[in-house]
Amino acid sequence: MSREPNAWRYTATSLASVAVLVGLWVLLSGGEFVRRAVLPAPWELWDSFRAMLQDGYADKALSRHVLASVFRTLSGFGFALLLGIPVGLLIGWNRWVSAAFSPILAFVRPIPPIAFVPLFILYFGIGETAKVLVIFLVAFWYMILNASAGVAAVSQEWVRAGLNLGLTRRQLFMSVILPAALPQIFTGIKTAIAVSWALVVAAELIAAQEGIGYIIMDAATFNRTHAVFIGIIIIGLIGFGLERVVAMFEARALHWQGR
Repeated sequence: MSREPNAWRYTATSLASVAVLVGLWVLLSGGEFVRRAVLPAPWELWDSFRAMLQDGYADKALSRHVLASVFRTLSGFGFALLLGIPVGLLIGWNRWVSAAFSPILAFVRPIPPIAFVPLFILYFGIGETAKVLVIFLVAFWYMILNASAGVAAVSQEWVRAGLNLGLTRRQLFMSVILPAALPQIFTGIKTAIAVSWALVVAAELIAAQEGIGYIIMDAATFNRTHAVFIGIIIIGLIGFGLERVVAMFEARALHWQGR
């Protein structure tokens, strides 16, 4: 039986794939294959990024744009985390609650969040509330769906074993149901944070004057290709960082998984 490759081999493979992608980028942008106006070279983007760090964008520091987007994302995601997981657990745990909420959720969930934007503007104006609500709405559905699915997937043998041991319903929920549902809950958290961060561009379409989404949309309007690429790269890097943070908490909370 062949031994499983060491961790460094996986890391080397990941680095190699990134190197190939960057090499292809250099080849296409540095040669005559693609016009620089369409695909700037990496060194050109680096120069533009340094200039943006120094001068900002639209008379505002780049850090202010980044923090504005991060604040909106984490605000919407945080409220969804606090409300969506308890509601999802309750739906999965109680059949009466499931019967009451399932038709409503089934109706609302397929509606694209962007469709609610005009209503949010009408009710809350063009301030931060409307932007945060768009992000909250998407993350909320993912939290509910995965939390309820996690509870529903708990083995009935575990439940019967807990009841036979004399556990109360509260003890059964805290000691059996919740730990068993945690992997599915973390799947929802990872999906929700990724979608929330991706949605920041759409959220900042609501008359935003700062944020990474604003930079991308404004730069695209005025054909500033370098700024568009810089905004996209920043979104990717921060999204990767958020995913790693969630993965770190998941590893700590589910340290028993796979053992």
